[in-house]
Amino acid sequence: MERRRVGATALDVGAVGLGCMPMSWGYGPPRHRGVSAPAGRGSGIEQSLRVVHAALDAGATLLDTADMYGPFTNELLLGRVLEKRRADAFVATKCGLLVGEQHLVANGRPSYVRRACDASLRRLRTDTIDLYQLHRVDPEVPVEETWGAMAELVAAGKVRALGLSAVGARGRRTRGGRAGGGRYDETIRHLARVQQVFPVGCVQAELSVWAPEALAELLPWCAARGIGFLAAMPLGNGFLTGTLTPGEGFAPEDLRARHPRFTAEMMAANQPIVAGLRRVGARHRASAAQVALAWVLAQGPSVVPLPGTRSAERAAQNAAAADLALTAADLEEIAALPPAQGSWD
Repeated sequence: MERRRVGATALDVGAVGLGCMPMSWGYGPPRHRGVSAPAGRGSGIEQSLRVVHAALDAGATLLDTADMYGPFTNELLLGRVLEKRRADAFVATKCGLLVGEQHLVANGRPSYVRRACDASLRRLRTDTIDLYQLHRVDPEVPVEETWGAMAELVAAGKVRALGLSAVGARGRRTRGGRAGGGRYDETIRHLARVQQVFPVGCVQAELSVWAPEALAELLPWCAARGIGFLAAMPLGNGFLTGTLTPGEGFAPEDLRARHPRFTAEMMAANQPIVAGLRRVGARHRASAAQVALAWVLAQGPSVVPLPGTRSAERAAQNAAAADLALTAADLEEIAALPPAQGSWD
């Protein structure tokens, strides 16, 4: 697979990574609740392990996780792989977001950051985290204090580089979501502040054919400063694969069950986007998912998409998207697709 050097720290990774969250969090009944599965659930853990191995075998070296996925179980799962294949993997995890009884809670206190890093290292069975990301900025703690504690982890040799996640950024949205100017204003302000404390290696934010808002300001801001960009949800939470049926419904635990774009009406309304990806794919003998990933890769040389999956076969197919070179005509055709319908926030 093509390699990409992302960020001012020149982190060397496969052009397509693996978003590990779906194996433990947010997408229907989890395949496992921990490394030691309850009776009858062992096959789910083994399947998840196969997914990670398949991604690494295909050159998708960047494994993106977080301590809150599970919580904790996703890191434990990866630890089983890393114990044997640490040299094959680039490990990216996150801190700063806790799972409460009713909602998620940001925690940016320096003492917490230090404890969280040590706990992640134990679960991942590694001595060093390649990319440590702040999952959310804590409004109660100056971001410089949180970032300073994370910088100390780099100095201590526990972390190689730092990143900031902007997956949940909010702001002004244009109708259809095409321009999206202003959505990441607050994120850019935070980035400018922490850059004065310690270099930002990567920013992780949502970017896909049906959610291109980061192209307006955030990605250009990062590119101008040599900051890498990790594209979260590059397959639109599975919609852009073309494998979801409108009206099929989702399990109560699935984040899409409450998402405005995943009602039967909106999924039907957005089918022309999938149809367009399929048309482009037909010319290259590629799937809609591979075209969607190739589009993300075409947005810049330091952009790495992080598709998630619970299928080893699809992990390999996603990795193969790195070999799909879209033409200028392909990109123009995708740009001409109708904007996605339905609120994304």
